[in-house]
Amino acid sequence: MYFVKVYVTYKDSVLDPQGEAVKNAVHRLGYETVEDIRIGKYFEIQVSAEASAVEETIEGICDKLLANVNMETYRYEIEQLEGI
Repeated sequence: MYFVKVYVTYKDSVLDPQGEAVKNAVHRLGYETVEDIRIGKYFEIQVSAEASAVEETIEGICDKLLANVNMETYRYEIEQLEGI
């Protein structure tokens, strides 16, 4: 079994209004040195597939469901779970 962490964020060229709102709130709290904040999504997925199919499975899920590939980018980390 594999444990996968997926991170989805807006592409650099896409405006992130939630990130801007959080940055403005951080500035109001006195943290003026914060230059930028980007909001994203995080997913944890357990996959019980053969090692050769895990990456293909995750790519398909990200491309078709978790990320809007026109506006967002994603990356993931795959860990093999021991003893399961």
